[in-house]
Amino acid sequence: MSTDRQAGRAVTRLAARQLRRPALIVAAVTAGMSALVVATYARTMGDTDATQALSLLAGNPAIRTLFGEPVALDTAGGFTVWRTGTVLAVLLTTWGALATTRVTRGEEEAGRWDLLLAGRLTPAGVLGRHLALLTAAMALTGILLAGALVGAGTPARGALPHATGLALAGTLAVAAAACAAQVFPTRAGATGASLAFLGVGLLARMVGDGVPALAWLRWLPPYGPLALTRPYRDDRWAPLLALAVTAAALACAALALAGRRDIRAGLLRPPAGRPARRWLLGSVGAFAVRRVVRPFAGWSAGVGAYFLLIGLLADSLTGFLTENPRFADLAAQAGFSGLGTVRGYAATLFALLAIPVGAFATARLAAFATAENTGRLTLLHAGPVTRARLLAAEVATTVAGAAALAAVAAVATWIGAAVTGGGLPLLAALAGAANVLPVALLGAAAATLALGLAPRAVGTIGMLPTAGGFLLQVTADSVHAPAWVGGLSPFAHLAPVPAHAPNWTATGVMLAAAVAVTGAGLWAFQRRDLRS
Repeated sequence: MSTDRQAGRAVTRLAARQLRRPALIVAAVTAGMSALVVATYARTMGDTDATQALSLLAGNPAIRTLFGEPVALDTAGGFTVWRTGTVLAVLLTTWGALATTRVTRGEEEAGRWDLLLAGRLTPAGVLGRHLALLTAAMALTGILLAGALVGAGTPARGALPHATGLALAGTLAVAAAACAAQVFPTRAGATGASLAFLGVGLLARMVGDGVPALAWLRWLPPYGPLALTRPYRDDRWAPLLALAVTAAALACAALALAGRRDIRAGLLRPPAGRPARRWLLGSVGAFAVRRVVRPFAGWSAGVGAYFLLIGLLADSLTGFLTENPRFADLAAQAGFSGLGTVRGYAATLFALLAIPVGAFATARLAAFATAENTGRLTLLHAGPVTRARLLAAEVATTVAGAAALAAVAAVATWIGAAVTGGGLPLLAALAGAANVLPVALLGAAAATLALGLAPRAVGTIGMLPTAGGFLLQVTADSVHAPAWVGGLSPFAHLAPVPAHAPNWTATGVMLAAAVAVTGAGLWAFQRRDLRS
């Protein structure tokens, strides 16, 4: 066996070791959620009148915008695709993009590829092996999902295009992130560009579903073509060809670009000789604020655009449900309760806000871990600033950024509702957004604890209270699990604010837990060895 082949196989084994655990978790969640919804369909929506009425409800433009086009709701497979398809697509694509930038640009930025690429392996060859493994992980997820749907009793002719579409969407996200990793010189820049691409794609799908004149937007990847397959009714494969071709083109572009740049550099390079920028460099706290400004601007743009759209849809949806109370009951049975009033509608959608706000907080603390791991904090640690103070400044800035991001969502929702005459007061919108902050702060606390105990798992542990809690609640509701199972999710203890008064007891408990866990994380961080 040649030396080149041995080195290549070693790289493949290392990449597989880095990816296998999260890949299996994502695949299990994808297949498990779908199978659970299929298994409970007859109990939830087995009545013919109920499914017909729900089809009319889902035909409302606002519902289509939020949850996608309803197709074959009179079948367990079609209802499962409508209920879980968008959520699982976002899960797969987001994980694929984050994993790609982590194991490619992140490893190179940390200097762990220097000796590897000093040998006979080329950057394109190393990147190609990582792309092959990530594509295999998406294919495995698609196979498990198709098997779960068929095993649960849905027809294979509908399960196959749905599962293939999700796998292709994930593969496309991987290829797009690989391109971004060649263009941007940092992992943070590549990750931000990849998530922006996914965010624009999701907004295009939502607008295309809700506005017939702009239905052509649904051909834009990665989410739009999934709806065009219309699984369990038309079972179209042609839209998936667009996903496959786009993914292949982006992958080829990434491999070509990998050979056109220097190691540890991107095609975009910071301008040389620019004037020194000394703003916010006078203290540890000011430096933490400086580091969060650009990421906060990007997150604010995405969250603000989404919740502006939520506000614009408020009057249309609530007016329809007010005129048809039967549909409001059916929406509650399908898992979308409280949509009959503007305040209830806002409360239902604000519950989702905890996920992006928690993701923002986790991303900031994961960036802190990366800065430590790459040695950018070494000189700071060597100075008179204590490690606890350094991390406390980062946590305080992150919490402030999370609160500001929630305020951006509230103001955007208020503006959207005001434009359409929805009648949502600004204070009510602010109260609804602030109501979910304790859940997001639990995520920040978990990420802080991970910084002290398991720095490599900051992202995973930090998302457990938010994304993990949401998935737990959805799963528990779908299978009618015992109350104590659903009660493990922080979302189960949120009152529907502004439709009702806050659950002050639960809020106090979550805030106290967040403070305690954060304190434990600061203590553990100060006591452990530095990473480099």
